[in-house]
Amino acid sequence: MARILIVDDSPSQLLGLKRIVEKLGHETLTAEDGAAGVEVAKRELPDLILMDVVMPNLNGFQATRTINKDPSTSHIPVVLVTTKDQETDKVWGMRQGAKAYVTKPIKEDELVATLKDLLPS
Repeated sequence: MARILIVDDSPSQLLGLKRIVEKLGHETLTAEDGAAGVEVAKRELPDLILMDVVMPNLNGFQATRTINKDPSTSHIPVVLVTTKDQETDKVWGMRQGAKAYVTKPIKEDELVATLKDLLPS
């Protein structure tokens, strides 16, 4: 199965996402903020990244842009998972290189469909 990096500064959100991903049989890696997420992405090269937006140090938009501009990590699909639900936020997130945008509170079936869509079968 896939290795998925979950980047979120909220321990409860991190745990909830981890539960959904592991229930699907995937391995999870975690990071508590955007800067740590970029480091883990470079070191571990996960198959996909679930990225919160509102975080300290480096926000999810900045971290997504950093991951997409680095040749060693640009192939990794990033899914923004956030409470920011305005159309302008979604457009901006996609312009930073995100492959999908999922709003919180998470609808498990929506997240599962997004993962299936972006991960090779």
